[in-house]
Order: sequence, then structure tokens, then C-alpha cells
Amino acid sequence: MLIEPTLRSDLLAGRVAVVTGGARGIGGATATTLAANGAHVVVAEVDKAKAAEAVQALNEEYGPDTASAYVADLVSPHACDGLVEFAVDTCGGLDIVVNNAGYAWDGRVHNMSDEQFQAMLDIHLIVPFRLARACAPVFREAARRDAEAGTVRHRKTVMVSSMAGLWGLDGAANYASAKAGVLGLMRTLAQEWGRYRVNVNAVAFGIIQTRFGLPQSDHEVIRTGGRTIHVGMPAKQAARLGVKADPTRVVPEAEMYEPKDFPGIRLGRTGTIREAADAIFWLCSPLSDYTTGQVIPVNGGAPGGMS
Repeated sequence: MLIEPTLRSDLLAGRVAVVTGGARGIGGATATTLAANGAHVVVAEVDKAKAAEAVQALNEEYGPDTASAYVADLVSPHACDGLVEFAVDTCGGLDIVVNNAGYAWDGRVHNMSDEQFQAMLDIHLIVPFRLARACAPVFREAARRDAEAGTVRHRKTVMVSSMAGLWGLDGAANYASAKAGVLGLMRTLAQEWGRYRVNVNAVAFGIIQTRFGLPQSDHEVIRTGGRTIHVGMPAKQAARLGVKADPTRVVPEAEMYEPKDFPGIRLGRTGTIREAADAIFWLCSPLSDYTTGQVIPVNGGAPGGMS
């Protein structure tokens, strides 16, 4: 398993959850945590092999009908419609959506192309918008059926944002702009969907230890929108931070996700994917039924301007 979840329960029993980018990192930890608490999880991934690996692990650990995979490049125009249709037709409904898929393509503004800026808007803002649009009729119809049956059931949408969306981020104006934009989308959806008992919130992460914190190499790439992106820190950034880059070394997951000492953060270290998933889980659970339109910072007490 990617992580050992903090909690195992039936709190989400009978719920169907979609986690975009749900095979690795924060998304994988979130999928694991939701499954550990009773949800059926649809792992939405662009990487077919990683999606199959994640689904197999979840089904082996939590039962044969715990998880299923939807493989698509979510920036494709109709992929989000297909994802919602798959969840409803295959799993019988949709209760929880976690908009986690994303990556970084850094550069300072004076060196940034239109394509580079648009790519971050596409995955971090346009995809959550399209997914929300596809979910809207499903949530409305579910609320109508609940009202007719005299039942109360909350559904959840969680946007994964970043402290960069609140503070900006030197060298990543495209990423920061998209992560700020998704907060506006979240707050609007919270206003529009409250009448349907859909809670819409966001987490704003600080430095969570994932593969994106490694130096770039040929071992960690994302293929999306017709591009191949080498994820992680560019060589110059790694050098500035004193991080040694060995492009031939494959970093094991245990090392990749291990928190690192970070004196500038009040808790003294970077965050873990399990801690990130726990915050998302709270917003997906009945424990947050009276919370909507909110941004939850998860940053270890980082001072303003650090993300």
C-alpha cells in the first residue's frame, strides 16, 4: 500500500468517490484513505499502468469491489463528462469528487510561453470546471430523489489548491494563477450548490513531500495535452536549494514521500501525503457537513509567502 491510513472505518460506506490523479502521491493517499473508510473509489488517471496498480492494491486490501479505474487525459474536452458517466453507470452514483490531478511547469514570467501558462490553467482550473459542470445534473437529480424520499444526504466536492494560490510563488506564476482561480470556482459552486446539500471546499497545501519535490529526470514524466513534461525541480532550482541531482537514479517511494527537515516551517518539516489525505478526508466525510465555501490551509504553520 502507498500509505497506512490514519483511520479505518465505515464512515463513507455506500459512497462513490472520484479522485483525479488518484494513483500516486496525494491523490493515491487520498484514494487509499477514502477506501479505508468505506467508499468505492474511482481512480481517474492518465497513466494506465499506474491506475491498474493502484486499483489492484486497493481491491486486495479493502475488498474486490473497492476501486475501479477510469483512464483518460482529463484535459481532453470530453474526458470529464466520460468520467462522471462512468461513475454513475458503473458504480451506481456519485457522492464525492476530489479534484487533485495536476503538475507544475515552472518558469519565471519573462521566460514563460503562452503554452506553458495555458497548460497550468487547463489542468488546475479548466478540468475542475468541466468536472463540476458534468456533476451538476447528477447532484441536482440526487438531491431531488433525497427530498422525495425524505432523506438528508450531503455530497462533497474538494478542490486541491495551494498556498501559492493565496500568496503567489516566485517562478510559478502559471501554477499560482490557476490555483488562485480554482478558489473562485470553489466559492461560487458552494453558493450555487448549497441548496442541493453539496459541500464545496478547498485545501491549500504548503510543502507536501511528493515526486514533484525531486530533481527532474527521465524517470518522472507526465504525458498530457500532447506533451511530455519532466516533473520535479529544474536543475537550476535544485542547485539553488542544494539538492543533488542524479538523473540516472530511480528514487524509491519510501524516500520520495519521506518528510524533510525544513526550519522555515513552524513544525520544522515538510508535510506527508498521509497528512494531506487526512485533510481531504475530513472535507469528504460527514464530519464537515456544515462546512462549505472554505479554504483549509495545510502547511505546517509556514509563514506568509512560503509555499
